Amino acid sequence: MTAPKGDEPLETLVRERRIIVCCGSGGVGKTTTAAVIALQAAEAGRKAVVVTIDPAKRLADALGLDGLTNEPSRIDGDFAGELSAMMLDTKSTFDALVGDHASDDEQRERILNNSFYRNISGALSGTQEYMAMEKLYELHDGRNSGKHDFDLIVIDTPPTRNALDFLDAPERLAGLVDSPAMRWFIQAFEGAGKFSLNLVGKGAAFILRGLSRFTGTGFMEQVAEFVTDFNDLFGGFRKRAEEIGAYFRSDEVAFVIVTSPVPLAIEEAIFFSERLEEANMRRDAFVINQVHPLIAEPSASTAELEAEAKKHLPQSVSASRVVARMQRALDDARLRAVADRLEADRLRS
Repeated sequence: MTAPKGDEPLETLVRERRIIVCCGSGGVGKTTTAAVIALQAAEAGRKAVVVTIDPAKRLADALGLDGLTNEPSRIDGDFAGELSAMMLDTKSTFDALVGDHASDDEQRERILNNSFYRNISGALSGTQEYMAMEKLYELHDGRNSGKHDFDLIVIDTPPTRNALDFLDAPERLAGLVDSPAMRWFIQAFEGAGKFSLNLVGKGAAFILRGLSRFTGTGFMEQVAEFVTDFNDLFGGFRKRAEEIGAYFRSDEVAFVIVTSPVPLAIEEAIFFSERLEEANMRRDAFVINQVHPLIAEPSASTAELEAEAKKHLPQSVSASRVVARMQRALDDARLRAVADRLEADRLRS
């Protein structure tokens, strides 16, 4: 693992930052890097938790665990500090958020028992990433509430394109709730609290009437009821999202971009780095995994290598052929190592 120089050494981030977000494309060792960062923090005496929003369960494998839950699980080990891990459960986090922002118990139960809500609470586009930000907020705010007191929170995000969703989730979720389609449902449910096509314009009524033929009026009423209640809660959601967005731009948060020296992965790392810059977020460190070692050329001559190989090979095997194959393999390995360093230099520049 090698880390090109960022604003601060990676060790400094581990010791001093409150949150470290690990992001990058798939297959570059991002989950392992997140686990190692949290482990290093625990060994340095900090109380650390590593959180994954990637449902592939790679974090549990990296830590040698059978599984993870939506609450931090303490990991046994000889640490000066503490190490915990967890995996985001989108629906449970969404349910808790509804409970926090509902105006009363009746509204909370109405939303949680709504069949449309139960179907989309874990699958709506952007929900997973938005709920990850909420869980992050909960862990960060735990010191004030007394529920958690972690010194460092390490976030293992999904592959790069989804990690961008992680940054954009609040805005996209706001766009969904403020969309014309959602306003149709709210208008169609206003007044008597019953779904009525007479309350919307002719164009919207025509579209909704067509949908109701496929889904049934009962389902449409469930959608309208959910959208109306959810719209009432959204002010609290938006306020939290704005607070988290501002916090992500603070000095307490570090972004670590993980990549491999493969050209396509380097391109992804550069793309995400530029995206962070556009969002006025820091680019604190780059970690390059899977770098081939640069093996030195043999100091012995070809004749000396063949003579030495001959001592260890059966008489039926040609020492010259074996040495030639080994030299080709060495040349190939050295070319890979040089290419890796060229890609690392491209990322540095």
